[in-house]
Amino acid sequence: MENLLNKPILNGKSIMDVLTLEFLASAIGSVLTAILIITIGFVVGGWISRRIESIGVKNRHLDETLFIFLGNIVRYIIIGFSFLFVLNTFGVQTTSVVAVIGAAGLAIGLALQGTLSNVAAGVMIIFFRPIKLGDFVTINDQSGTVKAINLNFIEMASIGNVQIIIPNSEVWGNTIVNYSVYPQRRAEWNIGVAYGANLADAERAIIDTIMADPRSLKDPEPFIQVNNLNASSVDFLVRVWCARTDYFQYQADMTRKVKEALDAAGVEIPFPTRTMYMAKDD
Repeated sequence: MENLLNKPILNGKSIMDVLTLEFLASAIGSVLTAILIITIGFVVGGWISRRIESIGVKNRHLDETLFIFLGNIVRYIIIGFSFLFVLNTFGVQTTSVVAVIGAAGLAIGLALQGTLSNVAAGVMIIFFRPIKLGDFVTINDQSGTVKAINLNFIEMASIGNVQIIIPNSEVWGNTIVNYSVYPQRRAEWNIGVAYGANLADAERAIIDTIMADPRSLKDPEPFIQVNNLNASSVDFLVRVWCARTDYFQYQADMTRKVKEALDAAGVEIPFPTRTMYMAKDD
């Protein structure tokens, strides 16, 4: 039999030589086809992913983070199908491969429950969007500007520009205070004047000073009234609306201007005092 396979049949080539050449041609063809399929998968997946991400970038009213997440999901799905096609090219039964991947995924999921809970919370955050990039928020008593939203954690920068990392499970399962959602905020002051001061003059000086600032909004209407009788002062509660972006500087500026206006109007701003009575022995 071996002599028959090695017997020349065409141009000096034996059956063994012909079979070897056919096998090599088939193997090289399969490898080239696999490389081509994977390359197409990466190229098409990347192109579609970038197109999806560009939708969020071009439209300001859409959440860019959500479209980045969807683009990555689509890209990985396309690449995954590309590898399945490659396995089919080499004659591998993909059903058994999928079953193995499923079993491995279950084992990994049981071992990484904490990490997967962060991923699940990250998906919820990305889809329901309680926070977005650039928002100033307070989470778990940590305040800062959102810099990145990943599947595992949220990255924030504090007011002092310190990085804060919070796992997604702690973000989604806790109260989120978002200061960047609404365009307007209400500034509030408690201003005390002396008991001997003329309250009408004090009220006029306070509200006129605040409303003279161009950052003060007239709608909703400003609010001022005597709110409390303290041990050494009569306290005014003042509430005025302003743009969200002006809030912190506006509140600080008005505190100083009101103090200067009350001084100019001769209205005393009291401070706690203590009177001591000395008893004499008989």
